[in-house]
Amino acid sequence: MKKFGFLTLGALTGALISSAAFAETITVYTSYEEDEAAAFLEKAKEAMPDIDVNLLRLSTGDLAARIIAEKANPQHDVLWGFAVTSMVNPQIEETLEAYEPKGIDTVPAQFRDPDNKWFAVTGYMAAFCVNNERLEAEGLEMPTSWADLTDPSFADEVVMPNPASSGTGYIQIDALLQMMGEDEGWAFLDKLDKNVAQYIKSGSRPCNVASMGEYTVGASYAMRAIKNIEEGYPITMVVPSEGAGNELEGNALVASSEHKDAAKRFLDWTLSPEAATAYYDWKTIVTVPGGDVPERFISAGLPEDVPAALFPVDFRAAAEDRTEIINTWQERYER
Repeated sequence: MKKFGFLTLGALTGALISSAAFAETITVYTSYEEDEAAAFLEKAKEAMPDIDVNLLRLSTGDLAARIIAEKANPQHDVLWGFAVTSMVNPQIEETLEAYEPKGIDTVPAQFRDPDNKWFAVTGYMAAFCVNNERLEAEGLEMPTSWADLTDPSFADEVVMPNPASSGTGYIQIDALLQMMGEDEGWAFLDKLDKNVAQYIKSGSRPCNVASMGEYTVGASYAMRAIKNIEEGYPITMVVPSEGAGNELEGNALVASSEHKDAAKRFLDWTLSPEAATAYYDWKTIVTVPGGDVPERFISAGLPEDVPAALFPVDFRAAAEDRTEIINTWQERYER
């Protein structure tokens, strides 16, 4: 468990009692990447110098398993940056307590639970990485949609994440099924599969292999595309016109917390303008006001109105249908 200590100004002088005598400690579970969490907490400590945070960071699947294993005796006070499709698992949701943090009215309804069990301030969205040089060499038209990728001209030129192992892969498949309906959706995926050269376990690697020119299109996520463009790879980021599949990263109060005042203050901070500014260095979906989409994101191709580009995912249905969808996908396409 990694601990980020929040130091008071009193710690700077020997004349004052140690801040540890006054600090309250909360335990926060997160699936944010370590560098993201460290950057956000650096800002949080400026606003809450009297709170110590014990942070446990695990991947979404591992963290969900831990929460369920501990549900009879939860060891944390706050869930932070945790996939909403896992948050709504009944075994996890029952450990949460409704809370309306300060500023919650600034978060659009599509990004929060109607019963106030969770709210999301960040998330990530699907996008294509298209290699410009290979596109030209193969005489292909720039795709703008999922439908374009089913054209026979893209045979063996598309790589995608495996939804059984990649959260990015799952949000892509699930969004297509939700937007088209089950029968039409699977029929569409049958057509798309004919052009897919590989299904890769990682959500970022399809973008990476397309960036290196091994394939023309890598179905990945927007932040990976932005970073690869910044690194000089000859790619274009395309957000599919049908609407981008997406995952929200939710925050919530744990019902059994013995430090609820401090936990609530932490959750309040996650909606602050200072937090929003920090999020924009790392996230393509930011649901709270207080920051601006970086120009480097816009120049890389991120829509200025990100919410309008997102497919309105039913996250509860995505969670409930996951096992069935993965099993069906594996029977049809895994290779």
